[in-house]
Amino acid sequence: MIDLSVDLGKGLLLKNPILAASGTFGYGDEIADLVEIKQFGGIITKSLSWQPRVGNPPPRIVETSSGMINSIGLANIGLDAFLKEKAPFLSRLKCKVIVNIAASSKSEFIEVIRLLDREEWIAGYEINVSCPNVEEGGIAFGTNPEILYRLSAELRQKTDRFLIIKLTPNVTDIALLAVAVQQSGANAISMINTLYGAAIDIYTFKPKISTIIGGLSGPAIKPVALALLIKARKAVDIPIIGIGGISCGADVIEFMLAGASAIQLGSVNFFNPLVICEILDFLQQYSAKQKITSIRDLVGKAQL
Repeated sequence: MIDLSVDLGKGLLLKNPILAASGTFGYGDEIADLVEIKQFGGIITKSLSWQPRVGNPPPRIVETSSGMINSIGLANIGLDAFLKEKAPFLSRLKCKVIVNIAASSKSEFIEVIRLLDREEWIAGYEINVSCPNVEEGGIAFGTNPEILYRLSAELRQKTDRFLIIKLTPNVTDIALLAVAVQQSGANAISMINTLYGAAIDIYTFKPKISTIIGGLSGPAIKPVALALLIKARKAVDIPIIGIGGISCGADVIEFMLAGASAIQLGSVNFFNPLVICEILDFLQQYSAKQKITSIRDLVGKAQL
């Protein structure tokens, strides 16, 4: 059988390259009766902030002909409730657990990491830099290379754990942001977060989500995600975790050929929650036909 394990460096070894994306898997316990979580290489928790967040008013999710638009507003239970209610379950999982952190200031990111660093079961952090930065006038952390570098470098100094920066696609040149992340000392990049999306009800003439514009995810964004991954891969050599419209085993292979060391499953968890089984079977069958002994041998092998 093929060796599906991937080593992302700094001691983060995954038994396979498949991670559950933040926001599509809750905190794991919500879906435990439906999916064998141990089949994943790891899960990335729903975004966590220092204080609880109610999020945006409904409607905040809508299905379109080309994907799903959401504007959840980073609703979450907050750090205290997370440690009391979710940590006991997460700490027992037989896969890696990475905590996604969302914040509106650098000091909030630092405080959340300081408290989470006490928990031995956490494998690393994924930093959501699509959040508005109140200290910089509301600009998102991830849209300005200098601001992103300063944040990432500061967080690198505050923790020895594996540090992933999740990039937004809603920028002019994603390669500049990837370089800033690498220069800051972060361990990996995950990309992409959702694209801007909107939908209007033709009978009421009103937007289908309360915030008018939200984040588009699903199979429609896969070509965009691949293109941006290729651009970032040419600019940096730290591991990249691919995200965006991945819904089958062939998609996983495609992202790895483009340069992803691992991938995240997002919207597919909503319409095919058992897809992890299908993907792992496909990877075994594909590798046997291609005479591949290690999935790591596929990374970056596309002739670009």
